[in-house]
Amino acid sequence: MWYKLFKVGLFGPGVRALWHPWVVGEENIPSHGGAILACNHIELLDPVILAAMIGRQLTYPAKKELFQANKGLGSKVVAWFLKAVDQVPLDRSGGRRSVEGIRPVIERLMEGGLVGIFPEGTRSADGELYKGKTGVARMALMADAPVIPVALVGTELVKGRFGIPKVDRPGIIIGRPLDFSALRGREEEVAVLRWITNEVMDAIQQLGGQEYVDVYGFRVKYGNLKGKDLTPWQRPRPGGVPVPQPVVHVPEPVAPAPEPGGPELADATGTSEQP
Repeated sequence: MWYKLFKVGLFGPGVRALWHPWVVGEENIPSHGGAILACNHIELLDPVILAAMIGRQLTYPAKKELFQANKGLGSKVVAWFLKAVDQVPLDRSGGRRSVEGIRPVIERLMEGGLVGIFPEGTRSADGELYKGKTGVARMALMADAPVIPVALVGTELVKGRFGIPKVDRPGIIIGRPLDFSALRGREEEVAVLRWITNEVMDAIQQLGGQEYVDVYGFRVKYGNLKGKDLTPWQRPRPGGVPVPQPVVHVPEPVAPAPEPGGPELADATGTSEQP
């Protein structure tokens, strides 16, 4: 109820009136059933613009700390809002805990929900497209859900009248669903997760035309690549290679059992006799 109220009564009309966004390809979003919208991330307002402009209700995984309401009045308001509009918590602490942390997202997909994620994990510092994190691949395989690539264009904040920031006619380009169901059961293979993620990022790049840089965006914003020349990591595209072959585990050979009464048995009893 709250989601529809906020969308129809506030965010939808507000976004349309203020920024006049446009959408191409909304017919590529299934009318029902679980699916993942995988988007590039340029600006803070990206999630609001996307949710306001598509017909189906959209769920974003938000870091679980935002649901805890333990940092004063502001955090209580944020936690209430996220719960009211039916968003889900995501554990981003890393490792196996993060694998378990996406369970609420998997459940939402299996219930038939539409989930929106930003595989880069952070907003682009310079408008380039950066390496995607493999959570999108794990979600797609575990929930058997298609991934729909989405390119957001022109969502950057620019100075408007009186210096007030505004967005100038942002666009949403929605591509055809990507089906990775043939790879189900291989979600523990790192190479498969990386391949799927690269294919998703490749589709996003083809839609939006961003230059691709094969490093994680947080390294450029906060880490050891901040302010560095990124030319060595620029690539024409993130995907376009064959799917990894299944890993074949060859069993170790088993030594044959000793024959009854053979030398090993005789020696063990101390009664062997030489012929």
